[in-house]
Amino acid sequence: MRRPADTLAARWARLEPHLEIVRPEGAGPWPTVILFHGCGGRRPYLADYMRDIAAAGMLAISVDSFEPRGMSRMRALATVCTGAELQGWLRAGDVLAAVWGVRRMPDADATRLALAGWSHGGWSIMDLMTMPLIRPGEAGIADPDPTLLDGVKALVLAYPYCGPGALSQLRPWRRTPDVFAFVGENDRVAHPGLCRRAFRAAERSGARVTTWFLPGATHAFDENGAELPRFVEAAQAVGLAGFRFDESAFAEARRRTAEFLAGAFAVAPAQNAPRARSVLSESTKH
Repeated sequence: MRRPADTLAARWARLEPHLEIVRPEGAGPWPTVILFHGCGGRRPYLADYMRDIAAAGMLAISVDSFEPRGMSRMRALATVCTGAELQGWLRAGDVLAAVWGVRRMPDADATRLALAGWSHGGWSIMDLMTMPLIRPGEAGIADPDPTLLDGVKALVLAYPYCGPGALSQLRPWRRTPDVFAFVGENDRVAHPGLCRRAFRAAERSGARVTTWFLPGATHAFDENGAELPRFVEAAQAVGLAGFRFDESAFAEARRRTAEFLAGAFAVAPAQNAPRARSVLSESTKH
């Protein structure tokens, strides 16, 4: 039996204790980037993106979709990565609830929000962009509200899943924030051809999309090098393979992501100074 739809407040109450936050230098409220991990769960490389985002003058908030559900990494690899559980349209409710909750945080500028998703997280964000959000139960939320997304000005889509089951293959986008999307040309999960088609559909809906297709890069090319052997071993156990860490591509992806977001929010040049890296607050769990 399917779980009854959560209210926005109830979903946020489940997610909020598992946030990780990196704050920039100075006093808020700041432009805010909400990050959503891939189907393997929240991994160490997300912390590197968050530090770069904060160094560029933005608040970075990472949302864990698995721990609130009591979902282990192996279970996620076996069920979420294979599409058997928590498909993108349903996890889109986490994205909407996170926007609802973050808009209420005093450090966050509710008029300047961005969403960033890796693989399954990108799928969930893209599905949300196609939803009317006017009927109870959409995205698994009892009280969806389309106006919550009015402050979302930009999206970062890191090798998002664009294949069968993704609503972005079937529906036009109803919201058109600026988009930066990157996919490896050797990605076997976020197939470059399907993603190109999905990105063109977003453009036809009115979104301004900047794409970067990385020659030779695989899915999860930015997975932490020290963690990658265990990731590959677990992935192979459930029939997934073809991942290779690329340190230089990872560094470039971090640079381009922070640069795109700073441009989307017109962050002052002084806030982009590299010296900001030395004064970041540590990631914290609430």
